[in-house]
Amino acid sequence: MTIAVPSGAHPALVLNADYRPLSYYPLSLWSWQDAVKAVFLDRVNIVSVYDTAVRSPSFEFQLPSVVSLKTFVKPSRYPAFTRFNVFLRDRFQCQYCGSKDDLTFDHLIPRSRGGQTTWQNVITACSPCNLHKANKSCEQLDMWPMHMPFQPTIQDLHNNGRAFPPNYLHDSWLDFLYWDTELEP
Repeated sequence: MTIAVPSGAHPALVLNADYRPLSYYPLSLWSWQDAVKAVFLDRVNIVSVYDTAVRSPSFEFQLPSVVSLKTFVKPSRYPAFTRFNVFLRDRFQCQYCGSKDDLTFDHLIPRSRGGQTTWQNVITACSPCNLHKANKSCEQLDMWPMHMPFQPTIQDLHNNGRAFPPNYLHDSWLDFLYWDTELEP
């Protein structure tokens, strides 16, 4: 059997069984192939479709643009401690000067002075600020972060992720992504 493949990406937004995205940043998306496979394996419900279809000589199927899982996936309360999640917690900006360029991370209590690599001791910093601070304490340089580091919840990261929408948002996704936007009268 030959299937006519649509041109373009046509990703599907993946929602949990409660109709919330599994992730906001990165946005929980599946390729159209994975979405179609999940439909046929009866793992998801189709919530919305594209105007595009896949076709074979005897079958036509509208590509899903939004799918919801049939089984609720309980999100973990706390995210993994990763460089990306530290940047997301700190909204991709240096916590010393606010720059969004050349980002790395800094230990408030330097590792050479016993500082740990933990949520409570690591912040996002640009390379110039990180080099300036070096292995000194904030007190020694009177150089303080805008926000003190903390262990974020998944909800904290989701809230921050909404501020960084992907380059492409299909109209059918908007009802599920931005619940906190003001409604028009």
